[in-house]
Amino acid sequence: MKTNELTRAALNRAVAKCEGLKVKVMSGVCHDVELLDMQVDGDTRISYLTDWALAGPIIEREKIECLHDGGQWYVDAPHGWYEGPTLLIAAMRCYVASKLGDEVEVPEEVNA
Repeated sequence: MKTNELTRAALNRAVAKCEGLKVKVMSGVCHDVELLDMQVDGDTRISYLTDWALAGPIIEREKIECLHDGGQWYVDAPHGWYEGPTLLIAAMRCYVASKLGDEVEVPEEVNA
């Protein structure tokens, strides 16, 4: 699948992979495998698309600069042009492309 078309669980999973995390997708939601295995009380969900505490450090570390125009967010990076309906989605697509390329393999259970 094209990196610029990744959404929801597929994009969250790809970002987690770039960050070296193991995730499990259940009902379209990414969960941190280590937290699930430890049977920790609380939330094991991972959402780089909505959680600034997760995505913000990546944006800062990778020096991703986003532009907003006409209701859409854009990132112009040396390796391509990425967009999304939110800043986090555009930035995370750019990050995934920088690590995994413009085409990403998405397992069947993530697309379900």
